[in-house]
Amino acid sequence: MLLLGTNYSAIIRPLQWLVVILIFLFFLRVVRAVFVEVRPAGPTRAQRRAQRRAEDEDQRPLRETRSRRQLRLEVIEPHEREGTVYDLDGEVTVGRSNGCGIPTTYDAYSSTVHARLYRSGGQVWVEDLGSTNGTFVNSERISQPSRLAKGDLLQIGATVFEVRR
Repeated sequence: MLLLGTNYSAIIRPLQWLVVILIFLFFLRVVRAVFVEVRPAGPTRAQRRAQRRAEDEDQRPLRETRSRRQLRLEVIEPHEREGTVYDLDGEVTVGRSNGCGIPTTYDAYSSTVHARLYRSGGQVWVEDLGSTNGTFVNSERISQPSRLAKGDLLQIGATVFEVRR
């Protein structure tokens, strides 16, 4: 039997390197996913700028009267929690952690500390705290603090709230 001088190592060696590179890329993705989930939720430059603007608004005299009723969040979805109401007094966090003011322990799509709701300039603002699945106001993903008004829909994970008075 006549064997031709086929050099299989010339074919197998690049395939081995390709497999090593794919494994390396896979581990990079895993490390990135873990980092995104556990990184500290420090404010970004844009969030700090928005916070400074909000503090400047706080320094201005308020024309708001106490006759206005307080804004509240009412759960619309999931249907098992429908009708649950949360008052928006001061600052409150929303997330799966039991330490949050509005706990969403039942929602696998919300992060441990997902979002922050706070008052500034007589208005209620929502800020995403680096959550994995994002925070949505009226079906639009927010990347910086957004003002909430009566009738707005706030989605955190799979939970949908309506802003009410």
